[in-house]
Amino acid sequence: MARDLARELYRAFRNQPKRNRSIETNGTNETRGNTGDPQQIGSVLDELVQSRDWRQGLAEGNIFADWEKIVGAEIAARSTPISLVDGQLTIQTSSTAWATQLNLISTELLQTISGSAPGALVEKLVFIGPHAPNWKKGLRTIRGAKGPRDTYG
Repeated sequence: MARDLARELYRAFRNQPKRNRSIETNGTNETRGNTGDPQQIGSVLDELVQSRDWRQGLAEGNIFADWEKIVGAEIAARSTPISLVDGQLTIQTSSTAWATQLNLISTELLQTISGSAPGALVEKLVFIGPHAPNWKKGLRTIRGAKGPRDTYG
């Protein structure tokens, strides 16, 4: 069952006394003066990110959002980051030639990504080419055939 964080926070906030409501962060109990006092949204968001330990996730998300700024316009026009799982960033390129060329400069590219997205865990780059056409569907397909190499006898 998935936790509904918003409901839990609402219930915890609602059950506290009305004056001097406290917020628990990192095991310490921090009391704020008046909960109606306005606060800057940046400081509230920074506190939330730090208390939830979201820094690495945000840094990894910035790789996808700022891809063109990180690698440059020419490489960004020919490649797209697809996924980041267990420190492995998968990048799809527009052609197999681009995949080969980017594979040759992968150490420099990895250093650039690590330098521009501090906090992101990227240990390895994997380059894949564009999707190949699927020969398994169509008007004249034969069950058990091996694709185009099986059509000429």
